[in-house]
Amino acid sequence: MPEGDTAHRTARRLNEVLAGRTITRFDLRVPQAATADLRGEPVVSVHAVGKHILHRIGDGWTLRTHLRMEGEWHTYPNGSPWRRPAYQARAVVDVDEWDTVGFELGMVDLVPRADEPDLVGRLGPDPLSPDWNADEARRRLAADDRPAHVALMDQDNVAGFGNEYVNELLFLRGVDPRTPMNAVDIAPLVDLGFRAMRRNVDLPVRNFTGDARPGKGHWVYGRQGRPCRRCGTIVRRTDLGARATELRRVFWCPSCQR
Repeated sequence: MPEGDTAHRTARRLNEVLAGRTITRFDLRVPQAATADLRGEPVVSVHAVGKHILHRIGDGWTLRTHLRMEGEWHTYPNGSPWRRPAYQARAVVDVDEWDTVGFELGMVDLVPRADEPDLVGRLGPDPLSPDWNADEARRRLAADDRPAHVALMDQDNVAGFGNEYVNELLFLRGVDPRTPMNAVDIAPLVDLGFRAMRRNVDLPVRNFTGDARPGKGHWVYGRQGRPCRRCGTIVRRTDLGARATELRRVFWCPSCQR
């Protein structure tokens, strides 16, 4: 599942092959930007903010994409066959030597660079940003009285944590996901999230347990009905969300997370 570490790892790879090169093909397959043509413009940089990937192009354009649940960016040597079907492609940005293709992207927006803050300016601190501000992350979470799972999922509080991270972090800190966020010991939770994401961004497969064997990398995420790895109690599942249309699967151990 794409989360902040996935977006940063993707942006890092795109930056390696695109930055400093001139665009030879620019094809956005979404209605609001289908006629845009930035061929001949240089790619200045590609970086991530939370789960958002930003291509800064030429003197004044930003391409914002978001992977959502199914999205991926692929990189190919020029002319190589794509590994996913063409009908899933939402963005194509090619340069000399490299073709890059965004498949099943959840968001695709091309905006003037001056409007970039309208897209990402509201986001909370990003654990993978060089400007990470733990104090600000703690302040935002401490002001949120919603269930801890809901508050941690809110990108306005901390940018980058998705459902997988939130389930695992709450287990590791022994927090029932329904506990009001402002009743939680927030500082160690934020520190744990920072360390976990900084570690996972460089791993080929995200891991929370320290056990790299297949199927052993999670404490509770996706493990409903199975024994807790720590105490043996059966892991439960429920659904929580800020609103009915944003419910997420929540997994927890009723013994370890009281």
